[in-house]
Amino acid sequence: MASASSGSSAVGFSSADSGVPPCTSSSASGIKRPMASEVPYASGMSMKKIGHRGVDSSGETTYKKTTSSALKGAIQLGITHTVGSLSTKPERDVLMQDFYVVESIFFPSEGSNLTPAHHYNDFRFKTYAPVAFRYFRELFGIRPDDYLYSLCNEPLIELCNSGASGSLFYVSSDDEFIIKTVQHKEAEFLQKLLPGYYMNLNQNPRTLLPKFYGLYCVQAGGKNIRIVVMNNLLPRSVKMHIKYDLKGSTYKRRASQKEREKPLPTLKDLDFLQDIPDGLFLDADMYNALCKTLQRDCLVLQSFKIMDYSLLVSIHNIDHAQREPLGNEAQYSTDTRRPAPQKALYSTAMESIQGEARRGGTMETDDHMGGIPARNSKGERLLLYIGIIDILQSYRFVKKLEHSWKALVHDGDTVSVHRPSFYAERFQRFMCTTVFKKILSQPSWKSMKFQSQSSSIEQKSSEDLEQDSTISVIPRCQPLIQQC
Repeated sequence: MASASSGSSAVGFSSADSGVPPCTSSSASGIKRPMASEVPYASGMSMKKIGHRGVDSSGETTYKKTTSSALKGAIQLGITHTVGSLSTKPERDVLMQDFYVVESIFFPSEGSNLTPAHHYNDFRFKTYAPVAFRYFRELFGIRPDDYLYSLCNEPLIELCNSGASGSLFYVSSDDEFIIKTVQHKEAEFLQKLLPGYYMNLNQNPRTLLPKFYGLYCVQAGGKNIRIVVMNNLLPRSVKMHIKYDLKGSTYKRRASQKEREKPLPTLKDLDFLQDIPDGLFLDADMYNALCKTLQRDCLVLQSFKIMDYSLLVSIHNIDHAQREPLGNEAQYSTDTRRPAPQKALYSTAMESIQGEARRGGTMETDDHMGGIPARNSKGERLLLYIGIIDILQSYRFVKKLEHSWKALVHDGDTVSVHRPSFYAERFQRFMCTTVFKKILSQPSWKSMKFQSQSSSIEQKSSEDLEQDSTISVIPRCQPLIQQC
């Protein structure tokens, strides 16, 4: 069961906004504030709402009328209790019924025999499939004490997210985990996927699919606030220079003017074709490993009848970063020095692709920082941070109806909503022929220069691009680089 909305940022579990700097409001500082029911909205305070997310005139973020600071406190109290209680239970094989278990604990503000006193309103904390998620965390090499330390030892950092989803995003202080609020249908769909997710991870732990570490629900003020804990695709310690949300579709796949005004806008397919027409060049082994991983992941999504997912591609330009003054890095947590080693296995882009990619090669850099080494057509050194996002779109009746309607007014093969098998094929073809290119030879990058050939081919207008079902991009590089 998926949401009826078709916007990629409105559904699914997306980390697309996790690379932005933390919000500067007091909600990001860890200062505790009262529950939203104590804030006098009725007395004339202005409230800006996007979905369930709102911001009052004091700058405090709310979600379903619960303040962000209270929600962060409830999350940390709840996770501390559930992980602690789970540690007392012996480890065993995961059984089918484990995927459907829901544990619940009440947290009164005055405390109880099982819970500590706290400064928030009473709330209830639910944990979904605790034994199954414990297995997933173990599979990714996350020890219980590391999980607790990352999420509960320091205040969670709220990330600015002005997208259309209306979700709240938090990141752990060590940059390991993202916490995102999700809709009821999304949480329900994830629960149904868990048995298949379990089977897939056992066969293929190296994946670009989202890595789910926990699913919880905070009941406060008569509202259910569901949250998911997953891997952080975009470390704040690495400055991202440009970011794309790619589907392999061209119908209306261009970032809006409002989106472009953001410090790090999320651009789309037509923007990529315009900005990087020659694609991103990878060492042959790296390219093969990446495309093999995409192929396997798309097969899994197709088997689940999932579609409308995206590939998030965020680019750190090493050469640009070295030329930038240090003052420009002030908005980020650190400069581009290597972050601390990640606790979770296969959690970085480099670790998530299949193991055939060797560490040495034409693309080798001094420090990967978790990114996949690449080059652009100018020969500039890049680090790519990628992952498949927005996977909770099931091709059910609503999506079929939406595609049929769009097909009446436009070429059906270019729209993002399509049957899962076609969507997966188009997605892979676009990524492995247009976005990513293979370097077949091993030149010396220091002596090699990319020279653009004088092209006699007339560039298509954006209107023409939007009506192409398959985009054929002709590389303008020297013959040493060939489109695969």
